[in-house]
Amino acid sequence: MNTHALTKKQRKTLKRILVALAIFFVLELLANVAHVFDALPAGWGLWAQFALFLVPYLLAGYDVLAKAWHGIVHRQPFDENLLMAIATLGAFALVFFPEAEPHMAEGAAVMLFYQVGELFESYATNKTRKSIAAMMDIAPDFANVEDDEGNLVQVDPATVAVGDVIVVKPGERVPLDGEVVEGKSQLDTSALTGESVPSVVEPGVAAISGCINMTGVIRVKVKAPYAQSTVSRILELVENASEKKARTERFITRFARYYTPIVVGLAVLIAVASPFFGETLTASVQSALIFLVVSCPCALVISVPLSFFGGIGAASRIGVLVKGSSYMETLDRVETVVFDKTGTLTSGTFSVVAVHNEDHIDPDLLLSYAAHAEAYSDHPIALSVRESYEGVIDQTQIENVEERSGRGVSALVRTHKVLVGNDKLMNEAHIDVKNCELVGTILHVAIDGVYAGHIVIADMLKPDAKEAVASLRAAGAKRIVMLTGDREEVAEAVAGELGIDDYRAQLLPADKVAEVERLLGETTDAGKLAFVGDGINDAPVLMRADIGIAMGAMGSDAAIEAADVVLMDDKPSKIAKAMKISHKTMGIVWQNIVFAIGVKIAIMILALPFIGIATMWLAVFGDVGVAIIAILNAMRALTVK
Repeated sequence: MNTHALTKKQRKTLKRILVALAIFFVLELLANVAHVFDALPAGWGLWAQFALFLVPYLLAGYDVLAKAWHGIVHRQPFDENLLMAIATLGAFALVFFPEAEPHMAEGAAVMLFYQVGELFESYATNKTRKSIAAMMDIAPDFANVEDDEGNLVQVDPATVAVGDVIVVKPGERVPLDGEVVEGKSQLDTSALTGESVPSVVEPGVAAISGCINMTGVIRVKVKAPYAQSTVSRILELVENASEKKARTERFITRFARYYTPIVVGLAVLIAVASPFFGETLTASVQSALIFLVVSCPCALVISVPLSFFGGIGAASRIGVLVKGSSYMETLDRVETVVFDKTGTLTSGTFSVVAVHNEDHIDPDLLLSYAAHAEAYSDHPIALSVRESYEGVIDQTQIENVEERSGRGVSALVRTHKVLVGNDKLMNEAHIDVKNCELVGTILHVAIDGVYAGHIVIADMLKPDAKEAVASLRAAGAKRIVMLTGDREEVAEAVAGELGIDDYRAQLLPADKVAEVERLLGETTDAGKLAFVGDGINDAPVLMRADIGIAMGAMGSDAAIEAADVVLMDDKPSKIAKAMKISHKTMGIVWQNIVFAIGVKIAIMILALPFIGIATMWLAVFGDVGVAIIAILNAMRALTVK
């Protein structure tokens, strides 16, 4: 245990335990090695041990006794403090039974090791919280604004208004969401997305709060107040994650509430009823005390929430925000994954994938005419044509531009009449076109009334889309479905290329909800359905699915609000990684439950008077030892390969 990582309160407790342990071991040496107490007159040695062992006992456990008394006074007595108080005080009280062996040392040892376990639990919980806090250490300390004289002044980000321009220097964290208006730099987005590759920003590009500016000075125009910024929403999400408990976690809480009074009652029954079956009163009381020590539920009460907390922290490390342990539990049971297409499996932006020219014209010249004709259009298709053209658009060579709604554009380019558009535009001009076997939007080009060729534009698949589908199957998904509003042939091509089981095309938002309803009806009772969308226009479906997963949520309030799981980047392959983390987390949870309950039941049985094999030392292992092992196991959930 790293003492530098302890809080002030924890260090104080550690010092108290170490002093108590030192006194305890000295007394054990005097009793069992030097036999000092055996040399005292008859009876004196026993009472000397009683008085001396009370010193480390009270030094280590006075707060446990105080908490137990506080619970009794406030009519909430049944917790682990009461169990420890009864069991340890009972061990000291055995001195009043002449035929019993002295158990003062065991009573002091139980309290000491219980406190060691409690300190370890506190340390582990604090370490897990610090690990998550370090991952999510994205809260900005200040924002740089210029005063009237042009000097930079550091102000609270919450005081900066929308529309103000802030300055972000290299090494500083972007404090608010905005758009770069001056300067060029690289932003480290790893705290949000888990990605180590920086993103390039320049004028016109969004700058997201929480990212670190790496190279140049940039000026950012603020687009949202701090309370609505990405960094503020994420921090709020992480802080509230512990409130949405998993069914397993809620069960353990209820279990502990009823379990403690039951075991106290059973211990009393063992102590009172066993003498009627031939056992001595001393053996009965001793069995009841061992029963109480081993029955303490702290291994479950601490390790189960700690496992879920660690799993949530592990997911946040790879840029996946899980809104609570209940969603971590649901992820573990996902058998059907439903994808929206545009912006989820595809990039959501159009790109030129092919230029098919006629023999009489060069493909580069064809693209040049098309790019010049589309020079003044803001349509996504026009933008993709201009981006694919590597030359410089000379606007002095463009005249008489006319956009024709739903058809395309006509323009005079270098004195040539150019038409760029779909079949309807060509039919109106009585120009025959050629069909294309490629899937996508076909942009026909005619020059001076002669067909020159066509440009194929498509919404490109994300680089890891195919990997995402394959890895989801490996993570346990039995069925993968795609829903889209796009055309049938486009949906069929995408589904075929990615190996998706089923798809539905030309759907309106309401149709997607209906399809999810149908798929939910086809999911098994044990399984769950996850819907993956961009979080903006898919909010109704995200909320209807068993678990909604939003893609690319940097800066998207709609995604953070509607979804249960938020991916901070545009990589669908992260979903399978999140599912694997959930499998690991739930595995650890059930390992701890089975291990803790199994060991405790075994020792409880061995402690029964008619068996009488279990000792107080074995009971210490059954409580403190099991708790420490369970906590160490729970901390594995925080690690990600």
